[in-house]
Amino acid sequence: MLEKRDFYINGQWVAPATSNDFAVIDPSTEEQCAVISLGAQADTDAAVGAARAAFDSWSQTSKEERAALIRKLLDIYNARAEEMAQAMSMEMGAPIDLSRAQQVGAGAWHLEGFLKAFEDFSFERDHTATEKTLLEPIGVCALITPWNWPMNQIVLKAVPALATGCTMVLKPSEIAPLSGLLFAEFVHEAGFPPGVFNLVNGDGAGVGSQLSAHPEVDMVSFTGSTRAGIAISKAAADTLKRVSLELGGKGANIIFDDAHPKAAKAGAIRCFRNTGQSCNAPTRMLVHRSRYDEAVEMAAETATATHVGPASEEGRHIGPLVSKAQFDKVQALIETGMGEARLVAGGLGRPDGLNRGFYAKPTVFADVTNDMTIAREEIFGPVLSIIPFETEEEAVRIANDTPYGLTNYIQTEDDEKRRRVARRLRSGMVETNGQGFAQGSPFGGYKQSGNGREGGSYGLEEFLEVKAVSGWAAE
Repeated sequence: MLEKRDFYINGQWVAPATSNDFAVIDPSTEEQCAVISLGAQADTDAAVGAARAAFDSWSQTSKEERAALIRKLLDIYNARAEEMAQAMSMEMGAPIDLSRAQQVGAGAWHLEGFLKAFEDFSFERDHTATEKTLLEPIGVCALITPWNWPMNQIVLKAVPALATGCTMVLKPSEIAPLSGLLFAEFVHEAGFPPGVFNLVNGDGAGVGSQLSAHPEVDMVSFTGSTRAGIAISKAAADTLKRVSLELGGKGANIIFDDAHPKAAKAGAIRCFRNTGQSCNAPTRMLVHRSRYDEAVEMAAETATATHVGPASEEGRHIGPLVSKAQFDKVQALIETGMGEARLVAGGLGRPDGLNRGFYAKPTVFADVTNDMTIAREEIFGPVLSIIPFETEEEAVRIANDTPYGLTNYIQTEDDEKRRRVARRLRSGMVETNGQGFAQGSPFGGYKQSGNGREGGSYGLEEFLEVKAVSGWAAE
């Protein structure tokens, strides 16, 4: 069993101020795989203090110096990719092939994207011949990240903060902390100055709340549930710090009558990816009535054919849910759905042959209406709800009838319709015909899916203040 109790503060690994052990559970086996310590106020204060002390010098370093260190971080990240893949697979249950290709790959992809965006990014912009607009680092940042895509979210926050000259304290999820600790090793190996990057493990009620309310923290960047995002916003309000939030989703996947014949299959696969534990998962499939029966059958067949197994096994299967709490939540919502809609695949309990581990059956509900619980709540498991529609107007209305607004999806061969519907969908992202987003695209949502954007130049701007200076002499 791994013992990872220390925190990374001011360039050193230090013991917690007070012992407070927390067991990390392997969701594939339900066995303890590591122990960490949860931080206390003294640990939070020490990390924030180190970040504050480092800010003056780090914020004045050159763009070239910061870029060189980030390139070195990318090299280390790639060289130690297998360690990272194994850590994430064990801590949060991503099958090892998915962990290598997508969980680790997401971090490398965003690192590369930030370096590209940084090349042409200007921190000084001419407003008039005698006036400059300066973009300056906001200060000390608290980065609070989730367990479902650990490296994706840590890189999306830590790297732009580093690039813009901010200093930071990272609090990764206590459920999946091993990848964050490994990332801290990478930062240390790359040679970032002491105090620029700090890490304190803890839970939301402890270190998370302490960081959100801390008077010496200038910004909180949080990814997680909408409930927690609201709590963080309230805690941050007393000090009027900036809060950037990437929260929940309930994405609609609109399949029009002229969609690709395999659109329903592709949509179900995408819903089940990462065991449904993605905020941008297309969990509501809206299908034109003429294609509805076919889509229900195709999605049910896809669910039945989706293999579920341990994260340590190679292959294209899906793994367990991350924790017992998540398993219990998903099971309760499946049970609710069985009383609301027509179950066509999956259901309660573990898949056959899996008696231990937090495994859920890929589940499909048909004849769902948008007022049902399973259509309203973010389930965060491999559960798909299929809703019929008759007209484009109805499809848009159903898609937008949600408190969330992260990612919606459109499937149609009609280019004009695709553009027209994309403009009307109230979400930060609209993916059409399975075409993924380019490197550096802005990631974020409308409504209760949060505020702010991550990735590329948009992600850099999140960590900057804007200063107008008049009377700037010609250089």
